[in-house]
Amino acid sequence: MSVQVSKPHLSEVQALEVVRRLYGLEVSTVRPLPSYEDQNFYVAAAPGLGGEYLLKVTNAEDSKDTALVGVQTHTMRYLRERGVPTQDRRAHRGGGAHEPPRDRYTTTTTPSDIMGVTHCGFGCQKYLVRLLTYLPGTTISKVPTSPQLLYEVGKMAAWTDKFLLEMDHPHLSALQRDTFIWNLSNVPLLEGYIHNMDGDPLQGVVKAVLKEFKTSVLPNRPAFRKCINHGDFNNLNILVEPDESSGGNHRISAVLDFGDMSSGYYVYELAISIMHMMMEHPDPVAVGRPIMEGWESVVPLNREERDCLYLLVLCRFCQALVMARHMVKLHPENEEYLMITSQKGIHILRQLWDLGKAAVERVWFQNEQAKAETAGDRQEMGGERGDDTQQGAAGRIRTRAAAARTQPRYMGRQLYPLSYPGAPRQLDS
Repeated sequence: MSVQVSKPHLSEVQALEVVRRLYGLEVSTVRPLPSYEDQNFYVAAAPGLGGEYLLKVTNAEDSKDTALVGVQTHTMRYLRERGVPTQDRRAHRGGGAHEPPRDRYTTTTTPSDIMGVTHCGFGCQKYLVRLLTYLPGTTISKVPTSPQLLYEVGKMAAWTDKFLLEMDHPHLSALQRDTFIWNLSNVPLLEGYIHNMDGDPLQGVVKAVLKEFKTSVLPNRPAFRKCINHGDFNNLNILVEPDESSGGNHRISAVLDFGDMSSGYYVYELAISIMHMMMEHPDPVAVGRPIMEGWESVVPLNREERDCLYLLVLCRFCQALVMARHMVKLHPENEEYLMITSQKGIHILRQLWDLGKAAVERVWFQNEQAKAETAGDRQEMGGERGDDTQQGAAGRIRTRAAAARTQPRYMGRQLYPLSYPGAPRQLDS
């Protein structure tokens, strides 16, 4: 998501015409869906003619970078081939791409086989459009987030970034987004927008967090492991479905929205995941522990990453709060959607700040303390009590996490090489 954007304003009639002309679909239903900077439409083809889709109209600023949008589209297919449930793109029909201009917009082909729409309803703007499969499921924000489901979120986020590190594409350099406001490396850029919080008592906390980022995170960043971040592993971009095999729990059925992809670090994704999963949980601080355990079953944190995790979670809250206020000024008509995270995040950021780093880390890392104590007991007893039963459930998770790291990187189409309570079944493409 860029800062200076022009959100598309296609009408439902225009969206229907785009689908008909570019993709040759006869449509029975089209309706707008909530979105941040892009414009999304739910599209249902006529019965028996093609199923359900999401028409995604990219904002004008991001539409200028066809290489970036091309990498995002490629990523969905790449991850789906490795077991991560993502959307698929429907190819446009060749014959409909160059029809004469109608209804104040024209269509053009672009690199990466994405379509461009030039719309002149609010001044001529060019928007890239894609027709993606509409995946069934419920956003994770609408279901109880049990420790098992949070563990799965951490594990899925880690696998996503680990797979992306191996991805090859001729335009990967497009992900080096040095001024992208949502990359956690660019937290200092928030200083240019913090005036949007003038008069808000929380502004002082935000300023203090930005100062701590410079003094605590930046010196440790050389030790962070690099990767490609999904960048928006939030409670509205994860779909779940009931898992009948786990006694009424849910499992992840889809990962959505790759618009915030950028080059970053593993610990960034973990911090983003923890922050957003706090939004719907009755005990936000407790969220960090199961997500981190799921994450570390794939990508264990090093000392510097672990030491900066608390502050990076706070930084993500600051990004959400400051930029929501900025975007509302640009798009007041979309205030309700833009402020969803901000309204809830205000109280959680204050809670985390007041508790302090040490208190929060005692909750998140308590298994590490237990592990150290257990190791000390074993040493005193000559190792006689080292069986899995004595360690308990937390010990079993750590044992499986260590074993998981010895498994081959790719297990065919199976994303999860080992099982754990509530783990999803093998994922199909």
